[in-house]
Amino acid sequence: MTGATAASGNRASDRKLTFILGGARSGKSSYAEKLTTANPSPWTYIATAQAYDDEMRERIALHRSRRGEGWVTVDAPLDLVGAVEALPNHEPALIDCLTLWLTNHMLAEHDIEAECRRLKDALSRPRGPWFVVSNEVGLGIVPDNALARRFRDAAGRLNQQVAAAADSVLMMVAGLPLKVK
Repeated sequence: MTGATAASGNRASDRKLTFILGGARSGKSSYAEKLTTANPSPWTYIATAQAYDDEMRERIALHRSRRGEGWVTVDAPLDLVGAVEALPNHEPALIDCLTLWLTNHMLAEHDIEAECRRLKDALSRPRGPWFVVSNEVGLGIVPDNALARRFRDAAGRLNQQVAAAADSVLMMVAGLPLKVK
């Protein structure tokens, strides 16, 4: 490998998918930001959240406030596949988060299985160091309604698909990363 190739970030080792799972407030996003910024900027942050209420607007503002110079934010509440496919080659990207993206598709009554397949296919071909955040929602009680159970099951299947495609999988527990894969 030439020095120019290494300097440009064109190494196969730079094209990896890291999947970060955890429960609510486990430190997933901040740890994913730390991993992303360990790479040279610019960094792309693909956000899937939609601000339907004041509480969600506050959460989005908190996430944005943690990011400083060097970040490019792409909002992709539904077209996450398009946003992933448009990522520049060899540049680090953080996708946060798959469960919000899944919720957006469920509320829009889209074909969840087809959307998840499309996303898994796009993520299976990283062109840079990519970091993907998702909630692990299957560790709690069985939800009391059909929609919540459908969401929990779909999130579990999506997480399995992305974990299978990922080069490494981390589980966040109380702010600590545990290596799963």
